[in-house]
Formats: sequence, structure tokens, C-alpha cells
Amino acid sequence: MGSKPARIPLFPLAGAILFPRAQLPLHIFEPRYRDMVRDALAGQARIGMIQPSGSGEPPPLFQTGCVGEIVGAEELDDGRFNIVLQGSNRFRLIAERDLGTDYRQADVDLAAYDDSEPGPLALIQRAEVEREARRFGDALGLAVDWGAVGQLDDEMLVNAIAQVAPFDPGAKQALLEEPTLSGRADLVVQLMQFQRLAPGGADVGQTLQ
Repeated sequence: MGSKPARIPLFPLAGAILFPRAQLPLHIFEPRYRDMVRDALAGQARIGMIQPSGSGEPPPLFQTGCVGEIVGAEELDDGRFNIVLQGSNRFRLIAERDLGTDYRQADVDLAAYDDSEPGPLALIQRAEVEREARRFGDALGLAVDWGAVGQLDDEMLVNAIAQVAPFDPGAKQALLEEPTLSGRADLVVQLMQFQRLAPGGADVGQTLQ
């Protein structure tokens, strides 16, 4: 697979991951990221979602993220934004670039992953994901429309769980970097089982900001 370099603005946010063909709503309030959204809307209308890999200022970053196309944007009276990102493809960082903006920008490789639409899961694997999701949801006391969940295609189901479940950032990063949908389905089942069965695991109160 060849490389496909591009330069994009980066939005580092722990616990927030995006997948190709998935959506992520975000509330943008920091001034530097308001500038980022305005600049993106005036240009290619895309930003790179990526997680910090540690603390510090600026924090170090994981090497893999996902490009988000801005498919919805509402600027509020005070300058904040509500936006919706549609994932296009995962990328690997090449190098950050200092271009004089308050927000971070980088050259990335857009061809680092094969993000063509995957085929369906095996029926037994799909059933296992749904079964463990029900157990996990019950353990967390979540009100879920399981009828609607059952209508999701395999990719939407697995990626939605990966995005919204209260896994730690390292686990979410592992899900993002998993090359195949089948491998991601296996991993998401393992993570739900571990968190549900670990002492105090089902009492996690972490939510996406």
C-alpha cells in the first residue's frame, strides 16, 4: 500500500475516537478550537481526531487518528460551535508542523489503513456482539432501544460500541487501530466482558465530554 500524505488540523481529545462512515457530534468551546473549526470550514472542512497518549503541554499523541469531514456546523451567538463529523479514513501521523496557529497541525498518511467498506461479520460473531452488549448495557443500567440496535449493520454496531462505551483511552485506541472489523468485534466483546466482570467494573461513571 502506497502513502497518501496530507496536511490537516488536529483535535486531540482523550476518550473520543472516530471511525470511517461513523459520526461524532462535538461541542467546540476553547478559542483555539473555535479558530480551527472556522479555518476548516473556510477550507477543506475536515479535521483529524486523535487521542493524547500522555500528559504535558502540548501532550504527546498516539500515531493513529481518523479524518472527520464536517457535515454539520452551528455557530452559537458566543462563538462556540456544535459540529458533526463524518469519519472518512484513518491516518498515521508523519510529523507535526508549526504553521503559526494556536491549534496543532500535522502531515499525515491517509493511506495507512485499508478503510474500504468491510464485509459482514459471521452470524455467530454478530450474535455474540449483541448478546454481550445487552449484558454490558444491563450492568451499566443503560436504557437502550435494542430493537433499533438490532437494525444497525455490523460495522455501525461495532463502531458505535467502541465510540460510546466507557473504555479507557488506551482500549479505545486499540479498537481504532485494529485493522479489521472482525478483529474489532472480538476486541470489543473482550473489553465489555472484562469491564462487566472486573470488580467494580460495571460502576464506571466515565462519559465522553
